[in-house]
Amino acid sequence: MPDLKIIADDKIPFLKGILEPYADVRYLPGAKITADDVRDADAIFTRTRTKCNEALLSGSSVKLIATATIGYDHIDTDYCDVKGIKWVNAPGCNSGSVKQYITTSLATLADHYGLRFEDMTLGIIGFGNVGSKVFDAAKALGMNVIVNDPPLEASLSESPLVGNPVNFSSLDHLLTNSDIVTCHVPLEKDGKYPTYHLANDDFFDKMKPDTVFINSSRGPVCDAEALKRAVGLSQNPKLKTFILDVWENEPTPDAYLLENAFIATPHIAGYSADGKANGTAACVSEFCNFFGISALHEWYPANIPSPPMPLTITIDGKSKSKEQIIFEAVTHTYPILDDSALLKRSPATFEEQRGSYHVRREFQNFTIFPENTSSEVIQSLESLGFRVDNA
Repeated sequence: MPDLKIIADDKIPFLKGILEPYADVRYLPGAKITADDVRDADAIFTRTRTKCNEALLSGSSVKLIATATIGYDHIDTDYCDVKGIKWVNAPGCNSGSVKQYITTSLATLADHYGLRFEDMTLGIIGFGNVGSKVFDAAKALGMNVIVNDPPLEASLSESPLVGNPVNFSSLDHLLTNSDIVTCHVPLEKDGKYPTYHLANDDFFDKMKPDTVFINSSRGPVCDAEALKRAVGLSQNPKLKTFILDVWENEPTPDAYLLENAFIATPHIAGYSADGKANGTAACVSEFCNFFGISALHEWYPANIPSPPMPLTITIDGKSKSKEQIIFEAVTHTYPILDDSALLKRSPATFEEQRGSYHVRREFQNFTIFPENTSSEVIQSLESLGFRVDNA
C-alpha cells in the first residue's frame, strides 16, 4: 500500500486510476468531505464544493491542496499559509471553455434580438486568463471592447507588459458606454480591490438603458437583490436582459432571476471536457512536483471523449448574415439554450446537472466546411479557434 494518501472530489474527471500506483486515493462527494476524512491525508484534490478551512484542516496531516479550478475562494488561503499547507489552483485551465460559453451567449443574443456585432460594445471586467480570451473572441466577432481591471492596470504601470493589447478604462466609463457587460473577476471580499457585490445598485444605475449583464465568475460578485431591481422589480428596469452561470446561495438559484434570465446555467461555463482535462492535469502535475514523483510529471488525459454532435460542420452562408453564420457554428458546438432550459425546468437538480454534465468540446476540436461564405466571416471563425477547410 502506498504511503501517501489523497482525498479527492469524486467529480474530478479522468483522475481515477492515475495516482493509485503512488498513493491511496479515496474519492468522496466534494460537499461531504469532513475533517475525519482528511485527518490522515497528505493531499486534497478539490473543486469548488469543499470548503478548505480551519474546520476541515485543523489537526490534519494535509500538506497540499490542489483545486482543479481557476477560482480558489473555497480555500482559506490565509489559514493554509499560516499552517504551512501549500495550496495551488489551475489558472487558465477552463479559460477556453468560458470563452466558448460567452461567445455562444453573444451569438445567441445577436440572433434573438437581431443585433449586429459591429454595432455592439462589450465591457469586460477582469482581464486575466478568462477575460483576455473573451477579449480575443469579441474582437474576432468584430465587436468594440472596453476593459476594466484595476489591479492588473496598477501592476502593469509598475512593470509594463510589452505588446499589451488594451487600454484600460475606469469602471464608470465601461458601465456608461457598454451594450453588454461581462464579469471575469475572482471573488475578493477584502483588500484593495474587493469584488464582493461589485455589481450592486450603483453599478446597475450607471449602466445605459437596455444593457445586457453577464456573470460567469462567482455568484456573490453580483448582488442578487440589486440585479432583481435592475431587471424588473423597479418601475424603470435598466437592463434589457441578463445571463447568469453563477448564483448567490448556490446551489439554490433565486427563483425570480432563474425565471427571467435570458440564459441560466448551473455554474458550468468552464465545464468543457477540455477545461476539465486541463484542471485535472494541473492537479496531478502539482502533486507529483510536490511529492517528487517524476513518472507523471507530463501526464495529460489520453482519451478525452468526443461530443454527441459531429466534429465537422458544413455551413452554407448563402443569404445569411455574419451573425447567423457565427450563431450556426458556435451553437453546433454548444447548444447553450438546452442547458438553460434544463436548469429552468429542474432547479432542484442544480448539483446533479453539474456532476453529470454532458461532454462539451471547445471550438478548436471542430472543422467547418464553409460554402458561399465571405473571407471576412471565415477569418472570424478561424480567429475564434475553429479549423476551417476552405478547399
